[in-house]
Amino acid sequence: MSVSSIRVIGPGRAGLSLGRALATAGWRVEPPLGRTDDLRAAAAGVDLLVLATPDGAVADVAARVQPVPATVVAHLAGSLDLDVLAPHARPASIHPLVALPDPAVGAERLRGAWFALAGDPLVRTLVDDLGGRWFTVADEDRAAYHAAACIASNHLVALLGQAERVSAAAGVPREALLDLVRATVENVADLGPRRALTGPVARGDLETLERHRAALDPSELAAYDAMVSEARRLAAEDEEAAWCK
Repeated sequence: MSVSSIRVIGPGRAGLSLGRALATAGWRVEPPLGRTDDLRAAAAGVDLLVLATPDGAVADVAARVQPVPATVVAHLAGSLDLDVLAPHARPASIHPLVALPDPAVGAERLRGAWFALAGDPLVRTLVDDLGGRWFTVADEDRAAYHAAACIASNHLVALLGQAERVSAAAGVPREALLDLVRATVENVADLGPRRALTGPVARGDLETLERHRAALDPSELAAYDAMVSEARRLAAEDEEAAWCK
């Protein structure tokens, strides 16, 4: 059985994480290329060329690479379609649904992770070799998919940053909040978001919500009110679902 080979353009966290993970999985990983390298022959001699660059640079980088008909050229951009990889004949997209804070941690997290895929089937082999799971996203759905991923990850981090700021004044340890978050995520996994919702919004306890607002710094109110609105939306969906049973 032949060994698959890969070259990465863009030696950042994502590109280096993928290269390390695939090297461990038995792929031949060529040295990565950076912005100052000559990219014209980057697709030569490998089965897969991955463009691990900022989203706005993908089309320009792809255009700088001379097409090789046998080589799959893929990007890691969750929100971009495959048209940005023209004129390459075997375009693909690989978007790992996992945070990659540095190459060492990222390489570990990519093994067994979820991936959003599109294009050439070689990328499915890549995920299978990493022991991962994959689903496909159509070009017209990629922006919505990526928005959902950012809400689930980036927005959650921002929300926890607010929780840490608010709790600091009350002397609440970060670890206590994180245990609460972990239990909540498990509840969502087991029950779904609607049934996992607890607290004053789920109870219709308006007085408690007003006490919260009175205790918060004014700079925190916009985010707090926005999330109360979303919780009310979720609670209303739960009431509607219960009424329709």
